[in-house]
Amino acid sequence: MTEHSVFTTLSLFCVIICFYVSKTGSAASSPNIIIMLMDDMGWGDLGVWGQPSKETPHLDAMAAQGMLLPNFYTANPLCSPSRAALLTGRLPVRNGFYTTNAHARNAYTPQEIVGGISKDEILLPEMLKKKGYVSKIVGKWHLGHRPQYLPLKRGFDEWFGSPNCHFGPYNDTKEPNIPVYNNSEMVGRYYEEFQILRETAESNLTQIYLQEALDFILRQTRAQKPFFLYWAPDATHAPVYASKPFRGKSQRGRYGDAVMELDYSVGRILASLKSLGIDNNTFVFFTSDNGAALVSGTEGGSNGPFLCGKETTFEGGMREPAIAWWPGHIKEGSVSFQLSNVMDLYTTSLAIAGISPPDDRVLDGLDLTPVLLNNSLKNRPIFYYRGNELMAVRLGQYKAHYWTWSNSWEQFKTGINFCPGQEVPGVTTHDQMNHTLQPLIFHLGRDPGEKYPISVLTKEYQDVLKTFTPIVQQHQKDLIPGVPQLNMCDRAVMNWAPEGCEKLGKCLKPPESSPWKCFWPH
Repeated sequence: MTEHSVFTTLSLFCVIICFYVSKTGSAASSPNIIIMLMDDMGWGDLGVWGQPSKETPHLDAMAAQGMLLPNFYTANPLCSPSRAALLTGRLPVRNGFYTTNAHARNAYTPQEIVGGISKDEILLPEMLKKKGYVSKIVGKWHLGHRPQYLPLKRGFDEWFGSPNCHFGPYNDTKEPNIPVYNNSEMVGRYYEEFQILRETAESNLTQIYLQEALDFILRQTRAQKPFFLYWAPDATHAPVYASKPFRGKSQRGRYGDAVMELDYSVGRILASLKSLGIDNNTFVFFTSDNGAALVSGTEGGSNGPFLCGKETTFEGGMREPAIAWWPGHIKEGSVSFQLSNVMDLYTTSLAIAGISPPDDRVLDGLDLTPVLLNNSLKNRPIFYYRGNELMAVRLGQYKAHYWTWSNSWEQFKTGINFCPGQEVPGVTTHDQMNHTLQPLIFHLGRDPGEKYPISVLTKEYQDVLKTFTPIVQQHQKDLIPGVPQLNMCDRAVMNWAPEGCEKLGKCLKPPESSPWKCFWPH
């Protein structure tokens, strides 16, 4: 080959490479990763799962362009432990997001909680840094609000959102309003600088969170940096809200308005990926942190055919809507019945990024890339925990309940009901019932509502029990619980004076420290 022909070949090669870089951001760009985590959105809230109102056209289109996972679960039926599990790939009983103050109690991170995500845990954005990912969280954090627990201390490069739920308004004497952060400093508080009008269920927060996501995607695309976006809006968590253009538009009331706006936002984010030419290089996963909160009445969602809702380990509390989207990689219109859960997103994201998972700890997440890319199936159990107790296990189509409990008689008599209109005698119990010697077993294919336990006298029951027993025994034998992080409360640690409050003149004086053991009624 002559010197001229070599030069010509190299020039042509350079043109091809430069064109590829201009279209994808890098000649060897790692795929971008977006996890969309809704708050208290139910399995039955999507049109693709038969919601009669058909008010989620963008999510339905996302499912048509990607993969539906009808057997996708959370790791706990409450928001904080579920989020801790997603970002660590580990069950809450391993990562410490549980309480030992009472048996089988759900626990989370209210303002008075002393603890947060343990420094011993390795969060997903910390792992993604190994491949140069820029990570941002938009929305609710919920893994501890004291400075040492906040997102920028745990691997995220950017944050716009809040450390807690948007409860309130408060009058600052017994409890401060929840702060909203831009990176490491607060920029206001809910019900003050960031209005939520409870009378009309109106707020612009979802639009703000949408714009934060779009701006981040655009900046990282221009910078040719792989990114991880954890988009966690909370409009469907009571008290629900929507912005003015969506208010009153749904057939499903205020909750439906919030769902419509979130659906619109998902559509805008996916459209931006396409317009920037990075859709083929961006893995997007949509799901929820737990089942719909049926106790919220008209402000709650739908769990479809499943029993009960948020706070319970029945299917309605733990099975979530789930859509995987990655054009050119995931086959359009596909459905996988793989048993999967939020902890799988940790392991799967690392696999997509080409990063080996940490080998110094037990991970509960499964790498779903064979499922997503080849629609293969792997037999594995799903463990249903409530606090420190293994309540149930699913394997294949069967589910065995080792403990049952909805909520206490004391709560139930005050009108708090996690299973309104769905009570099943002997199943949705208000006393904690121990079934470990003779578990309640259901076939979820025949009985998705968990209404008809299989008779213990049948051969089917005995055969299924023989399959479950060694799996449960091995799991419990190998389990080493983490140090519980949600045991202690103290009003002095509330959001009285977050970083940045001085600039805004929003600092409040905390009371004297007086720690106590947190009381968890659920």
